[in-house]
Amino acid sequence: MPTRPFLIAHCRQLLTLRGSRRPRRRRQLAALGLIRDGAVLMQGDRIVAVGTTRAVERHPLARRANKFTARDLIVLPGFVDSHTHLLFPASRADEYEQRIAGLGYEQIARRGGGILSTVRKLRRADNQSLQQQARRWLGEFATHGTTTLEAKSGYGLSLGSELKMLEILRRLHREGPLELVATFLGAHVVPPEYKRKPDAYLDLLIRRMIPAVAARGLAEFCDVFCDRGAFMLTQARLVLTAARVCGMELRLHAEQLARTGGARLAVQLHATSVDHLERINRADIRALAASDTICTLLPGAVFHLGKSSYAPARALIEAGAAVALATDFNPGTSPTVSMPMILSLACTQMRMTPAEAIAAATINGAHALRRADLLGSLEAGKQADLCAFELSDYREIPYYFGVNLCRLTIKRGQVIHDASKRFQI
Repeated sequence: MPTRPFLIAHCRQLLTLRGSRRPRRRRQLAALGLIRDGAVLMQGDRIVAVGTTRAVERHPLARRANKFTARDLIVLPGFVDSHTHLLFPASRADEYEQRIAGLGYEQIARRGGGILSTVRKLRRADNQSLQQQARRWLGEFATHGTTTLEAKSGYGLSLGSELKMLEILRRLHREGPLELVATFLGAHVVPPEYKRKPDAYLDLLIRRMIPAVAARGLAEFCDVFCDRGAFMLTQARLVLTAARVCGMELRLHAEQLARTGGARLAVQLHATSVDHLERINRADIRALAASDTICTLLPGAVFHLGKSSYAPARALIEAGAAVALATDFNPGTSPTVSMPMILSLACTQMRMTPAEAIAAATINGAHALRRADLLGSLEAGKQADLCAFELSDYREIPYYFGVNLCRLTIKRGQVIHDASKRFQI
């Protein structure tokens, strides 16, 4: 039996993000498509109508819909978190304390910490415990308004362990409630057993790991950490070229710790997204602005590492680059699930406006995952993914930092988080 339509009406502010089908740039990034006293009508997993409450209530399906009044709520598309490392076995709180004492990211890595410490633990972890912990974090993402997230492998760094991670991500995606987009990050760092023979690991990646992942359909994207202490530019090009041959789309970690040329490589290879970008220069900004590659900025990592070198968001936006925002959720450098907190950092530390930050975390995040035809805005025919905040104005979402004021999250037309328990469908 078909489910009854679902109507959210009388929204204090409804941010539709309707507009161009292309990634938002320059002034378009701040165009939220705001409707006062707005409404969204849903049927099943899709949006049927969006507009003023008066207009939407005239739709034939509205007459028999379950109705929820949102007079005190700001309603917007669910956040699309386009860069996370969801699957890991434990925190790295010891490293957090070491950084407070003065040790740097690379010093900690040389002492056996960093990414490789998580690799050692993940290889020993059983599938059930990894899946249970990830499921708990997905629940936290939902409570903060996120409805879709990208999730990377990269803490296995062997064929068996990487496949294990991606199989778990596939199961989590199928069981919901959040939608997961998988990325293969076998080129995260060189694993310890290949420390003295990195070319052999590169050969393993290209000849065995990438083809195996692609053949099983376990990851849509392939990513490389192209930076000091990870993979060099020439190595990154080889990995990404092999992935493209196997039918995978490309992503790149670039210019986080040092300028390596990774941003230019992403442009040359027509990568979907290039992420971090704290160390780019003016020429890089011009190249990115002239490209179709999304610039995914990750201020949570800069904040957690106690650094001040945030990515030049204003320069990128004013040059015409397409900017997205994501949490970079991971145990070492950005242990946060909160997109509202990322919006706060984007506004205060990178001088993005609240409107720009919201668009970067929704519609441009959807473009960074090649899903803007379904996600990132509230429009008829799109997936019914949205969140609602109990606030007076959308600018208060980043204004109240470190506080979760998300009251409702809906994925594919189903309530997956209701902080007030006021509504039952």
